[in-house]
Amino acid sequence: MKPAARARLAAPAVALALSLGVLPLPGHAQSNWPSRPIQFVIPFAVGGGSDVMARIIAEPLSRRLGQSVVVVNKPGGNATIGADTVAKSAPDGHTWLYTTPGPQITNPSLMKQLPYDPVRDLLPVARLGVFVNVLAVNPRLGVNSVAELIAHARANPGKLTFASPGTGSGAHLAGEYLKRTAGVEMVHVPYKGTGAAIQDLVSGSVDLTLDSMAALLPMVRGGQLRAIAVGYTARAPSLPDTPTLAESFPGFDASPMNYLSVRGGTPGDIVDKLNREINAVLDTAEIRERLLGMGVLVSLSSPAAIASQVQEERDKWQRIIRASGVEPQ
Repeated sequence: MKPAARARLAAPAVALALSLGVLPLPGHAQSNWPSRPIQFVIPFAVGGGSDVMARIIAEPLSRRLGQSVVVVNKPGGNATIGADTVAKSAPDGHTWLYTTPGPQITNPSLMKQLPYDPVRDLLPVARLGVFVNVLAVNPRLGVNSVAELIAHARANPGKLTFASPGTGSGAHLAGEYLKRTAGVEMVHVPYKGTGAAIQDLVSGSVDLTLDSMAALLPMVRGGQLRAIAVGYTARAPSLPDTPTLAESFPGFDASPMNYLSVRGGTPGDIVDKLNREINAVLDTAEIRERLLGMGVLVSLSSPAAIASQVQEERDKWQRIIRASGVEPQ
């Protein structure tokens, strides 16, 4: 049979297969996505803020998508182990990454080598929320406002100490950001975890920190610490009378954005559908209220908007890390 005749005979068969959904259309997602349980990779241990938030949204997402959303904790390597798991997964929308600034925003400047390409291998899908940071001081320091803190720092250069859960952590970089924005010198004191840092802050061994509201709010409400500002562009509902650092330094924002990513190359229609479903879950009063109780502010986004913000944040923190003198490890 001549090639032309074979092509004429094959065309109806291909058309029938496509109409029955037997053959996938190139460049398009399968219409039955998701077709199996989803792995929601959390690059941190069980019980932390990211883990708790992921589990809050996993259940309603499972109901909406008609498939189980299974939370899988893969801690270690400053979130690179979990990120690498997703970066090496199939680009079919069945493996998600709960993404903090580390995997795509700060780790490229903090680590000499990553096991994945932070731009090519991970695709931002939707913003999940902002973990608002609080600038908290030990009351015995005797400062009640940002202006008083800055005046104290300038009168005592290099004597104020700020705590963080470790070198390269969000609280460390936020403190460096504040130092350079305000033009003051403070000494960074790294700890092995948030709990130890807060314990020494309460005891007065260190003077201040710029860290998660969720971790600091109980001590603020109990009077052991004094909140003098929030490190975000808007006031926090949980501390409505506490000014923002942006009121003293326009545009200042040191609160980490959390978002969901999938493997790079995932079809656009899967990304768009997942974005819509996440936004629908986050836009419910029940979820917003639960997250607000954790110090998380919900802000919806499109895939294009969150991808653009990730790039802006990467550039911003790269400048701050370089200026701080933190050497990549």
